[in-house]
Amino acid sequence: MQTDWIWGLFGGGLIGTAAAIFLLVNGRIMGASGIIGGLVDGTGRNTAQERIALLAGLFLVPAALAALMGGAETHLTPSILVIVAGGLLVGIGTRIANGCTSGHGVCGISRMSLRGIVATVFYIGAGAVTVVVFKHMLGVI
Repeated sequence: MQTDWIWGLFGGGLIGTAAAIFLLVNGRIMGASGIIGGLVDGTGRNTAQERIALLAGLFLVPAALAALMGGAETHLTPSILVIVAGGLLVGIGTRIANGCTSGHGVCGISRMSLRGIVATVFYIGAGAVTVVVFKHMLGVI
C-alpha cells in the first residue's frame, strides 16, 4: 500500500497551521510571495526580521528533514534552463496575480475569498495545461 499521501497530508496540515497562526498573531496573510516581495522591494522593512525568520524556516526545516531522512527524490528536470525559466515565470505570475499558492490557495480559499478561489482555479488550470504541453506534447520536462 502506498503511503506517500500521508506526507502530503502532514505537510499540508503544517502549512495550514502555520498560516492560521501567522494570521492570528500578525493579522496578515501568510503569502510567501508577498513576504519575499516586501523584502525585495523594501515595503516590508519594518517587519524584515519576521519575514526573514519565516523564509529561513521555509528553507531550513525541509533541508534538515531531508538530510536526517537520507535525502529526497524530486524527479526534477536536469535542464537548468527549464528550472530558471520556471522560477522566473512563477515569480512574474505571483506578482501579476497579487499572490501565490500559499496566499491564494491556502489562506484565500480558507477565508472564502473570491479572489483567492478564482486565482487558485486559474493557476491550477495553467499548471495542468503546462504539463500537457511541455511534458506530453514537447517532451521538454
